[in-house]
Amino acid sequence: MERAKLWWWALRSAIFYVGFVAVVALMSALACLLCFLPFPILQHIATTGNQLSMLWLRLTCNIHIVVSGENNVPHGPCLVLSNHQSTWETFYLQWYFQPASVILKRGLLWIPLFGWALALMQPIAIKRSRPAKAIRFVLKQGAQRLAAGNRVVIYPEGTRVSTEQLGEFKTSGAALAKKAGVPIVPVAHNAGHHWPRDSWIKRPGTIYMHIGPLIDSSSKDPRELTAEARDWINNAL
Repeated sequence: MERAKLWWWALRSAIFYVGFVAVVALMSALACLLCFLPFPILQHIATTGNQLSMLWLRLTCNIHIVVSGENNVPHGPCLVLSNHQSTWETFYLQWYFQPASVILKRGLLWIPLFGWALALMQPIAIKRSRPAKAIRFVLKQGAQRLAAGNRVVIYPEGTRVSTEQLGEFKTSGAALAKKAGVPIVPVAHNAGHHWPRDSWIKRPGTIYMHIGPLIDSSSKDPRELTAEARDWINNAL
């Protein structure tokens, strides 16, 4: 029975990826063609593909999404700190918190079509091989993105981690929020249970995303702010 269930999940996952790749390619091409549009409009159009992908995920893999704490999202710029378990959040959070700038690996920008469209989304692209320079770049360009009215999404664990534990948080996100004078929005989710980091097979169920109360970045130093955000996320998981 278990073997048959895994085969069924694998088939549904394969069908999902066919549509997923098609949507990403189509919306990437559309974003490149519409590159002359103002950024908020361009991102709204481009991330429609993210939203369609989530709908396709529900139809093919029976994975639903439930969000709580929507009222905690401010109208203006903010710094979103989220745990990182899966590929799911890289698509969903970019759409949900738009206009949003996401920290990502610079190498992604060289992927034909997808990377070109990604570059138009005003990301903060860093080289992980040079961590000290990357932190300075995040603080500088992140402040510029926030000043322009964008929200900045950061995964302070730095890489996808197991669903069994929450990784250590880097303090650069909190330092950026403090420098820019914007609030921190902690986000917790369980996406790794249904879109695993180490398997292409999706598992049906519900992804719960919890948005926490705003954290005033002026009240504490970056280490204290990071610890407060991590504690909230850990308790929400």
